[in-house]
Amino acid sequence: MKIPVCSPKIGEKEVEYVSKCIRSGWISSMGECVTEFEEKFARYCGCKYGVTTSSGTTALHLALAALGIKEGNEVIIPTFTMIATANAVTYTRARPVLVDADPSTWNIDTSKIEGKITKRTKAMMPVHTYGHPVDMDMILELAEKHGLYVVEDAAEAHGAEYKGKKTGGLGDVGCFSFYANKIITTGEGGMVTTNNEEIAERAQWLRAHAFGRHGKHFYHEELGFGYRMSALQAAFGLAQFESIDEFVSIRRNNAKLYNTLLEELGDKIILPPEKPWAKNVYWMYSILIEDRYGLGRDELMKKLDADGIETRTFFYPIHVQPIYASQYNKEKFPIADKLSRKGMNLPSGNNLTAEEVSYVCERICKYAK
Repeated sequence: MKIPVCSPKIGEKEVEYVSKCIRSGWISSMGECVTEFEEKFARYCGCKYGVTTSSGTTALHLALAALGIKEGNEVIIPTFTMIATANAVTYTRARPVLVDADPSTWNIDTSKIEGKITKRTKAMMPVHTYGHPVDMDMILELAEKHGLYVVEDAAEAHGAEYKGKKTGGLGDVGCFSFYANKIITTGEGGMVTTNNEEIAERAQWLRAHAFGRHGKHFYHEELGFGYRMSALQAAFGLAQFESIDEFVSIRRNNAKLYNTLLEELGDKIILPPEKPWAKNVYWMYSILIEDRYGLGRDELMKKLDADGIETRTFFYPIHVQPIYASQYNKEKFPIADKLSRKGMNLPSGNNLTAEEVSYVCERICKYAK
């Protein structure tokens, strides 16, 4: 048995839609599939506009560029996140300002954000970690109070909800990834979502090298990017999008089964959070291995690997990453450090079966001392 940590679910519909796109001859970013995918996914998020990109990382960078973030600015982000969040800020030559994690949600600790705001702060970029939405009320209040942009990093949170509203439509801009392990995929790809027409138009312009206007096609007034999504990817995404509710249900149902089968371990492990105001889509089913379990996280991962169960560690926080560590060596982020040390992601893909979940849980329970 080999159970992958997170694999895509691909069917005949994806083959059909991509084949149709190929036969049309419109396979570049000019194909109709691109616009259709943008419109449908944006509406799903409660937004008027969608701008496809070549990846989730380029979506983040494009969003910041469209907002005018530049050298000398600061953008507040969680330290417990994937490296793309910090890199996107650095690409603009702005500075990522780090905030520790909330121990109850594993997202950015909103109570610690205001103390990090300076006259150079231009935006906050909360990350909906592993599919659980951030508690957005405080962030939106701070944004209004201090005149800041809110860019949601929703790369892991397709379909997640905060107080009944979907992620990606809660701030000024939302950013998604459609990498192969995401809830829906285009292989590689991403999207910017917004209700602001000016931001959408600027993002569309910048993602295609800021080609000239008013008849001057090869005339460039600003630094643009080659961040376009192809029609082939968008066709694949349209097929995936038709199953997005099914895929979210699969993840949530498997999470419920995990919770039931692992609850016998009590306080030996910590199960993933889901606050009353949140709909967690469990992009990853993530647990913390406590000392009471009897085995360390890494030792357990080795045993599970020998059993044919693929797992992943949690993220290394930004403040310990070699390319960033020297900037933050005087700051302490104890919650993020704990999450990184104890956290592991269990198999969570759209192909995961109840039998496989049961097998994973049986092995985890077996190894508990």
